[in-house]
Amino acid sequence: HEGVDFTGKRVGQIGTGSTGIQTIPIIAETASHLTVFQRSANYSVPATNRPLNADFQKYLRGNYDDIKKMIQSNTNGHPFAFSDRKVFDVSDEEREEIFEEAWTRGGLSFRGCFQDVAFDKKANDLAADFIKRKIRSIVKDAETAKKLTDIDHAFGSKRPPIDTNYFETFNRNNVTLVDVKSSPIESITPKGVKTKDGEYEVDILVFATGFDAMTKTLLNIDIQGRDGLKLRDVWEDGPKTFLGLQVAGFPNLFTITGPGSPSVLCNMPVPIEQHVEWIQNCISYMKKNKISFIEATEGSMEKWVEHIDEVVNETLFIHAKNSWYYGANIPGKPRGFMPYAGGMARYRSICNDVANQNYVGFKLGDTDRGETYTPPKISVDILVEDVMANRPSI
Repeated sequence: HEGVDFTGKRVGQIGTGSTGIQTIPIIAETASHLTVFQRSANYSVPATNRPLNADFQKYLRGNYDDIKKMIQSNTNGHPFAFSDRKVFDVSDEEREEIFEEAWTRGGLSFRGCFQDVAFDKKANDLAADFIKRKIRSIVKDAETAKKLTDIDHAFGSKRPPIDTNYFETFNRNNVTLVDVKSSPIESITPKGVKTKDGEYEVDILVFATGFDAMTKTLLNIDIQGRDGLKLRDVWEDGPKTFLGLQVAGFPNLFTITGPGSPSVLCNMPVPIEQHVEWIQNCISYMKKNKISFIEATEGSMEKWVEHIDEVVNETLFIHAKNSWYYGANIPGKPRGFMPYAGGMARYRSICNDVANQNYVGFKLGDTDRGETYTPPKISVDILVEDVMANRPSI
């Protein structure tokens, strides 16, 4: 990695998502001035990153197998549990103490300090309000704090960032926040960035504007299946897969953490590992039974796409339809929720069920027409049950 020297430079950064929230504090340390162009304000919780002391390293080495089992069974692949208490089952004072403790502890586990923050909008609103109050208490300038708390989605319904001194950075004299909702960017000029209200001169411009997630990498390749069928044509109206693992019409093409799998909603190594192991076992089964190819059936793929929509409509993700989970950050990209929101534990169970039924939902060789696999019906109550049933025990 070749670093960028911001020392003494006037820097502009466009974007305050997961990447921007991490780069802004670092750039501000050495830049002569940093201008942050914000379209969408975001929740963020302190990362509380720190060196791993000897006792913690000893704990990890001594409990490695149990920790791995915990992560594999957890609904999001993380080494923490959702609490069994609910937001409205405790007093206002106790709720505030629990939120405060979770904030101090930091990290992604904040969303698990109550069972229902991730599922119930009213409970989520209280968590969101706590974070907004924290932002206001950190950021000294009231107008800047107002911009940073003008958040238009439920907590956790977009990818939840964690940070180191993000909000504190806006107290620096060399940092300015520009709200591009009220003053849109009109052009990038030779001198800098021109908004509706004026031009900001910069020496370096950082684009932390995200990327075409989940589909672009595959669509950059001219992947062709049966009879010249092109993947980009099949996905013209949005990605379709069965289990996020295969696409009908493309035999023996497996996708790792593709659209339709938990992937980005999890601790990523966990679904990657599960996918690779499932594919490995599938290939071993094919080799043992002298099967030349495996291919998702059209019916199974369509049922899985329907299942993805049914599941996400039971969650709070529907309160952020302008997120990249829906492809909303790419002009012209079809809108639709791309990852699987049913949780890693539920997904793993479904994949195992398919494999245990001799890969039902797939065609196995020329003589097999394949059956349509119908996923189980999922409600928000079932999602909560999954979370509580798969709580880590160590």
